[in-house]
Amino acid sequence: MTKSVNLTDSPQAVLERIVYQVEKVIVGKREVIEKLLVALLCGGHVLLEDVPGVGKTMLVRALARTIDSSFKRIQCTPDLLPSDLTGVSVYNQRSGEFEFRPGPLLAHIVLADELNRASPRTQAAMLEAMEEKRVTVDGTTYPLPEPFFILATQNPVDFEGTFSLPEAQLDRFMVKLRLGYPDPLDEVEMLNRMEEPFPLAQIRTVVLQEEFVSLQKEARAVHVDDTIKQYIVQLTTATRTHPDVSLGASPRASVALMRASQAQAFLKGRSYVIPDDVKELAVPVLAHRLTLAPSALLSGRQAEALVASVVAGAPLPVRRHVAG
Repeated sequence: MTKSVNLTDSPQAVLERIVYQVEKVIVGKREVIEKLLVALLCGGHVLLEDVPGVGKTMLVRALARTIDSSFKRIQCTPDLLPSDLTGVSVYNQRSGEFEFRPGPLLAHIVLADELNRASPRTQAAMLEAMEEKRVTVDGTTYPLPEPFFILATQNPVDFEGTFSLPEAQLDRFMVKLRLGYPDPLDEVEMLNRMEEPFPLAQIRTVVLQEEFVSLQKEARAVHVDDTIKQYIVQLTTATRTHPDVSLGASPRASVALMRASQAQAFLKGRSYVIPDDVKELAVPVLAHRLTLAPSALLSGRQAEALVASVVAGAPLPVRRHVAG
């Protein structure tokens, strides 16, 4: 039975129920679940990159069940065509006209499993959807539903038959997250829960799609002081001038970091952003957008560590302004 937001519930109570529902299946990964929810609150797309078997697909399916909206799963393969995503126009002999049959991209939540196994041509078909939230088929543009999210997975190993995601597409993912292996005690608890016939069936809907859109609007209203904005730009600028980086964070990255910080503050029950919000989200928002210099790659430098060092070396804003 669908359960919608009660008028007496605070937004944070509703979001906490979403996290609680997902934790029924994904054990011991609350921080990752919260960051995924932060991305969805600010309308961002998410790239989940990790080794096989840690629960990437299960995490997305679990979260999708908490929001009463349409959900489509795309298993990416090298022979997948752009029309397999966007849809096709089919001639109707009775009406004598072409009819559009929408593809899986025209859903609220889209899981693109193993995205890097799709060909570059097919990956490119997703760019318009990710940025402009619409698709164009045979010269006709179709708007995507609201809310709209693409949650993609890829494995950092087993590169045979894969195609690297281009920088333009990586830049359209708001955050890149990793689940990692569970702690031994959490893994035992996971085994206990997997004794149930179908753990996903235990997850209940928490919000309706229009209610989640309302939560998104509230998150975007969170105050961001000018000193915080300057701090965000200071971090992104530092990645552009870093000697180990050949391509730094774009202005789109600055916007993404600000939006994510607003959603983080909203999730924590604040009406304003503090520097700690920015610091906590800098690595998942910025690291995947960087292209390291060849010398840095040869020395084994990781983008996540580089962003962490930039954050550690940047002075915090002097004044913390509280709105209202």
